[in-house]
Parts: sequence; C-alpha cells; structure tokens
Amino acid sequence: MINDEISDNMRLHGVLTKEKYVKHLSVDCTIFSVQDARLKVLLLNWQDVEYWSLPGGFVKEDEDLDEAARRILYERTYLDNIFLEQFHTFGKVDRTSLKLSKDFLKARNLTFPDDHWLFERFISAGYCSLVDYTQISVFPRYNNESGKWFDLDKLPKLAFDHKEIVKKGSEYIRKNIDTQIAASNLLPEKFTMNELQSVYEAVLGENFRRNNFQRKILAMNFLERLEKLYDGSANKAPYLYRFRDVR
Repeated sequence: MINDEISDNMRLHGVLTKEKYVKHLSVDCTIFSVQDARLKVLLLNWQDVEYWSLPGGFVKEDEDLDEAARRILYERTYLDNIFLEQFHTFGKVDRTSLKLSKDFLKARNLTFPDDHWLFERFISAGYCSLVDYTQISVFPRYNNESGKWFDLDKLPKLAFDHKEIVKKGSEYIRKNIDTQIAASNLLPEKFTMNELQSVYEAVLGENFRRNNFQRKILAMNFLERLEKLYDGSANKAPYLYRFRDVR
C-alpha cells in the first residue's frame, strides 16, 4: 500500500512537472445532494490538512473545459455521466494562497519551487450538479482523500475561496431547480407529486402548500402524468409522474 502511494505521488509529480496543463486555469465542482430533507454539498479532505476543499483540478492543453470538468470530477469522486453545468468564473486576485497550496502538496509528499506555475494566480471555472448521494460510495485510493456531505450552514474550514464557490453554486442550483431536479436522479423514474414536493422543499429550504405547488409544477409542462398509485390504503390514490426529457 505504501509503495503504491509513493508510486502514485511520483506519477503526479512527473505529470505536473511536464506542464501538460493550461496555466492559470482550474476547475472546481460543487456537488449537491439531498439528505434528511436538507441540501448538502460534497467536500474532500486530505490527511494532515486542516482545510476541506471542493473536487477540483487543472485543465489539460488538449481538452475542452467541459471535458476537463467531467474528468476531474471522476478522478476525485468516481462520479460519472452526471448533469454537470458551468455556473460562474472565479477570478479574484487573492483567491489562492501560497502557504495553503504548499500544505496540500505536502500532504501528497510533493514539493515544488516557489516560482512553479502551480503557485501562480489561478482563475477557476465553477461547475455544479445535483446528484443522488448514494452514487458516491468510495473515493479513488491514490488521492488519499476522504469525502463527506455537509449542511450548507455547517461548513468546515474551506480552502481558498471555496466558501464563496459553494454559496454561488447553491444559488445557481436553486435558481435552476427544475432542470437540476429532473436530471439529478434524486427521484425514481416514476414518483408522486408529494415526493417531488419534498425534494423541492429540501433544495429551496422552504415549505409549499400542496395545491399551490401542484398547480405551479403542472403549469410548467415538464411532467408526464401516468397511472395512479394503488397501494390498498383507504386514502385517495395519487397519480404517478415522470419527467419529460429536459437535458
């Protein structure tokens, strides 16, 4: 195991030294999910580093930005084939930190001179997605990272400007909730209006009157009404629905 980790670190050092990446450009992914009726965000932590961070990485010279975001997310989380959208560009002059960057590299047994491109100014493209948290059960071993879902109002110490990225990412998810929920796989293929309402309430953090919610959703015409759900109870059987293709 130790030899494997050393080999992985040597491989990463070699890749970064060859400078195969676009300088000054990175990608950060805000991945949200619903757990216990609350919206949560996925954060990663390297052993021996105090700060948590978003899944992120660098863009290769021969790949499109969207392609880089998908690759980076898979390398950090094993998440694949999800609905991933670019939502904002982060470019404040002081958004990164030399010391913190070195701490992250030190956790991987990597060192570079102070004038290396890794420590220069970076502009980051923010991507976001709303996913079913059960899609993530393990993390790539060579990253030596742990991952955890956090409530948005109970975030740990975050690296760089990642707190701002989480904030803007959550705002984007809520603003585009209809498309995000339809593409998130948070619901089964067929679901009731009550199940859909529960997800909306968790993401938006507010409650809705059942009749008002149903009227608003049906007026948007992105649901297909199916058969009724008969479960043998005395209650009136609700209709089942499924999403039309919104991607």
